[in-house]
Amino acid sequence: MSAEPNAAPAPEAAPASTPSAPAAAGARRPSSSAPGGRRAPYPVRRKVCRFCAEKVRDIDFKQIQILRTFTTDTGKILSARITGNCASHQRQLTRCIKRARNLALLPYVSR
Repeated sequence: MSAEPNAAPAPEAAPASTPSAPAAAGARRPSSSAPGGRRAPYPVRRKVCRFCAEKVRDIDFKQIQILRTFTTDTGKILSARITGNCASHQRQLTRCIKRARNLALLPYVSR
């Protein structure tokens, strides 16, 4: 009878040290900022503005191949949330797409 209470504290000590080990190692949590406590099954990759990464200062409205990558198949302009563009480049991109549409370089609607 007296041997059982002595054996019980040993297994409780091992799980207490396990949760503190990842925090001490500095491991990053995948998406702890998600509302509702739901976590993504994979680590979320932060989007980067393509034009800032390539150090493009001004977007040219005549570069149709680049402008097409920022439109959908139906011709809509993709949002910065989807593409990862910064605000200034998104404004430039929108202006260039609209200018190219006006000059008939890009279609307003494609099928």
